[in-house]
Amino acid sequence: MDPGALWRIGTAVYRRRRRDGRDPKPLQVAPQNLRESIPEARKELPSPARRLVEQSPEEFAARLRAAGRRRAYVVLDPESGTYRPSHPMLAEMADFLREAADCDAHEALFFEVGRKTGALFAALLHKTTRGQAQGGLRHWPYDRMEAFVRDGLRLARSMTRKSALAGLWWGGGKGLIARQPGEAYRDPAYRRRLYREYGAFVSSLRGCYITAEDVGTTPLDIAEVFRTTRFATSVPQEVGGAGNPSPWTAAGVVCAMEAALAFLGLGPLAGKTIAMQGTGNVGSAMIPMLLEKGVAHITAAEICAEQRAALENAFDGHAVEMRAANPGDREILAEPCDILAPNALGGVLDAKTIPSIRARIVCGAANNPLADGARGGRALVERGITYVPDFVANRMGIVACANEQYGSVGDDPTVRRHLDPAYPLGIHAIVLRALESARASDRTPVEAANRLADDLAEQPHPIWGPRVRAIVTSLVADGWDTA
Repeated sequence: MDPGALWRIGTAVYRRRRRDGRDPKPLQVAPQNLRESIPEARKELPSPARRLVEQSPEEFAARLRAAGRRRAYVVLDPESGTYRPSHPMLAEMADFLREAADCDAHEALFFEVGRKTGALFAALLHKTTRGQAQGGLRHWPYDRMEAFVRDGLRLARSMTRKSALAGLWWGGGKGLIARQPGEAYRDPAYRRRLYREYGAFVSSLRGCYITAEDVGTTPLDIAEVFRTTRFATSVPQEVGGAGNPSPWTAAGVVCAMEAALAFLGLGPLAGKTIAMQGTGNVGSAMIPMLLEKGVAHITAAEICAEQRAALENAFDGHAVEMRAANPGDREILAEPCDILAPNALGGVLDAKTIPSIRARIVCGAANNPLADGARGGRALVERGITYVPDFVANRMGIVACANEQYGSVGDDPTVRRHLDPAYPLGIHAIVLRALESARASDRTPVEAANRLADDLAEQPHPIWGPRVRAIVTSLVADGWDTA
């Protein structure tokens, strides 16, 4: 049988059983006796005080170097359902993936230690049936490898769903840089080295992963990435790219809010109150769009004093209240409002915060705002709160830059149509479709949107088919990790 077809069948069965709430046969890791059959390699490594996933990214990078490696991978073998690590020290990572709830038959995880910076890089591939794994590059501090990997797993799967729902021929992926301790990340010279190293890492993966801008990565950073790889999107317009996608993402979230109001029969945004957690690139772009729609008031919490001051100055005299917040502060989530917009990092809606929400609708720009999609989604339904899944609302970033290699058009109609309520694959239509399906089937909006997206994600690329899987296989066969 064609290897690509075998891959699609195996992973599709696994995902469908997991999605439907049935207990799939767990993905296996290589047998223990096989993992211990290379004692010489194990003797090279320092005896770790903690399990690999409990170590910091810096400790993990040190272990790789101690093993004489800068690169490592864990790849899913579709024939055996086994996660195969590139080195015995990653057997623990394979074990972790087998048990992790966030692991949904992800196809591959690649790691590299920056040659000069020593920073830990990663590229995670979820599902590539529709095409190359595309997803932004997050540069963020992580205290443990478990948090580093889990974040990448969740975000990569979200990208699969975003692209599928938008009708794009992309798979889902995610890039990560573990921000190193200290203040080096603020130094422009360091950032240039860092992002050029990451670009070279992406180039080494031969196109199975396409990177882009995300949290912690600026348009200037992407320009540096583009110096060392062609496999990047949202590159500066000066070199032929789509540029910063944040305004498009903001417009998509506002469109999703309008769709949720229409579903509930609550009329337009005019006169509504909005509470926002986070006013970064996307959140700050949402404010003028919401004011233009005639909202009655916007209350926004922001941790960055400079950003807060800039927005206070920009919207002086408008119905915008900026509030200071500290890292980890979730008080804004309990603000009385019509629509709550989580725009910062994920995992903020959990068993502690959901009971305190005083909004009819939750719809924001943050990726994975629900700490637990199943439980959180159900808890919101039980409280009578309409939740618009993040990968439905915030997908315009990937839409805006997905096809930039085909050239640019001013106010591109192929992008703007996704904001048109009449477009069948547009945000408005997909929000209504997911919410109506949830109501008709007694599913949560999360479950309904997941089902819709996962079905679409099974459609193979009409030209290239399983090419990404062939690239991954070639990387393994050619000894990518030993280069």
